Amino acid sequence: MNAHNRKPLPAHPVVAVVGATGAVGREMLLVLEQRGFPASRVLALASARSAGQHITYNGAGTTAHYNDGGAYLEVQETTPEAFADVDIALFSAGGAASERLREAVVASGAVMIDNSSAFRMEEGVPLVVPEVNPRAALEHHGVIANPNCSTIQMVVALAPLAALAPLKRVVVSTYQAASGAGAAAMDELYTQTREFLDGQPLTIERFAHQIAFNCIPQIDIFLDDASTKEEWKMVVETKKILSAPELEVCANCVRVPVLRCHAEMVNVEFAAPVSVDAAHEAFASAPGIVLQDDPAQKLYPMPGLLAGTDATYIGRLRHDPTVPYGLNFWCVADQLRKGAALNAVQIAELLLAE
Repeated sequence: MNAHNRKPLPAHPVVAVVGATGAVGREMLLVLEQRGFPASRVLALASARSAGQHITYNGAGTTAHYNDGGAYLEVQETTPEAFADVDIALFSAGGAASERLREAVVASGAVMIDNSSAFRMEEGVPLVVPEVNPRAALEHHGVIANPNCSTIQMVVALAPLAALAPLKRVVVSTYQAASGAGAAAMDELYTQTREFLDGQPLTIERFAHQIAFNCIPQIDIFLDDASTKEEWKMVVETKKILSAPELEVCANCVRVPVLRCHAEMVNVEFAAPVSVDAAHEAFASAPGIVLQDDPAQKLYPMPGLLAGTDATYIGRLRHDPTVPYGLNFWCVADQLRKGAALNAVQIAELLLAE
């Protein structure tokens, strides 16, 4: 039974997208539209300065306006009162907004599915990846957390392997796209690339350093142990999602000049033997995973070619000879889709299915 039972979800819920004008918010609306989510009404909410903007939306749910280009939503200001009739609130407006509006959302009887890091490690808040721990979504008390983008695709890949043998240690190096830092960061990559090629001074605002034709081995702030907060997130979130507090996780996170789609090289050490063939079969039959793994044909997933896709792609699967039971693989997923918007909408679909 849904632990948050003040207002049972109707078959056709009212859905609010908070942060609707941002990169993830726009992608949430697109995913709702593409997947035919059965909303009776969709609200596009954002800051006061964004109110009045128009966002194209032709999905289920009523739209307030039509023009020659089709249907669109008019952005409304996000206020506590905006959630009065909302059943599901998809949040991607930053942790401060999520914390400020949590009480209003939950008091209205709505379910908050939050894309920020504000509540991920809070006891009693489920941290959910539908392919991995779907039942956790049903244990919410009004708030469900969407994991970090880099964590999501890794645990999608780790879950079928964990069914073969206990995971002992995971080492991951990420190659994370500009989209992880938002729409303005993607614009900065475009701008810097143009400036670099034209021999002009580079505009550096969203990143600490040049991102065009460069890699930055820092995502988020540094912590006392010299790791970054992004790396810490991958460690603690992976353990929570997999219910594996003893699992050793080492993460190294790097920003690369790719617009969208994160890539990861993952090394897994098991407590018992796991063959490459068994892992290959597990990946092939796992939900949400697509194998692109044929070295003879130079077939492997590449982030520049997979933007806009929903799957987690696996390639370069091979034996690791440096540990008794180890495998290496390469993993790619669209940060804006599976790493954020799609995962949130899939959580909403879980709630409706229940």
